[in-house]
Amino acid sequence: MNKKLTYLFIFLFSFVFFSCVSMMEFAGRVLDGSAFAEKTVGRFRNAEMEVLIVKNRNNEQSIIISLKKYPMIHIRGTLPDENNNFFFTSLEYLAGNTHGWNEFSLQLHGGGRLLLEGNNIEFDLTEEMECIQITSGRIHRYDNRITGDEAVTSLRNRRERILVLTEWMLSIENAPGNQTIKEFEKYWKPILLPEMVSSRNRPSGWRQEGDTFVRAEDIRWNTCFTERFFPEVLWPVRNSGTLLRDWEEALSLIYMQYEWYNIINTFTKERQ
Repeated sequence: MNKKLTYLFIFLFSFVFFSCVSMMEFAGRVLDGSAFAEKTVGRFRNAEMEVLIVKNRNNEQSIIISLKKYPMIHIRGTLPDENNNFFFTSLEYLAGNTHGWNEFSLQLHGGGRLLLEGNNIEFDLTEEMECIQITSGRIHRYDNRITGDEAVTSLRNRRERILVLTEWMLSIENAPGNQTIKEFEKYWKPILLPEMVSSRNRPSGWRQEGDTFVRAEDIRWNTCFTERFFPEVLWPVRNSGTLLRDWEEALSLIYMQYEWYNIINTFTKERQ
């Protein structure tokens, strides 16, 4: 089978079994070979998570943890030893958007004990899971693929902005938590980007007499609202349209960082 027919088969297979965004993600992994780089040799599952034991082409084994509520991430760790000790090694992020998808590997620190027995998945962390730095990544935007150092730099910069944003969001009084991503988007988009929602959904008082506007990304941003509501460090991010691009291209990453402590809490008690 020649390459064109192979690619056509991949496209049709993906279209049948996946949504539009998932199709792009899956097809990308098939074309670069990463979809078939590992073999699953063990599977453990409960209501909240799945733990796979995988073996790579060098016969090295490790674990991949998937959380039902956070499908954009897979957390990797070492295979538990004879005393059930293991270590987190990386978080692998992959999420689509209307323009393409982003993916990266984020180095992790931490670990403890992990018991895998039947349908029982039991964690006892002695070191909390901690993010270190993005070590590799790729960006697919429209017909362009950004890889290597350029992708890593762009993804690191975006993550730094999002860390500042979500830290501030969580500091707001009565900020909701433990939301689904749809609930998160519905609640926060009118607050962060009132210019992008209908007038009836905008927060009260978002526009006042004498407010000034600046155009960026073809949107007129209310700079006075920015200064009234956002911390100063985020003023240029919002007024330049960068926040809008982050929201459109990396909503799942914003959600993940906002929910980070809930993600950690998944591992801090027994799960049956």
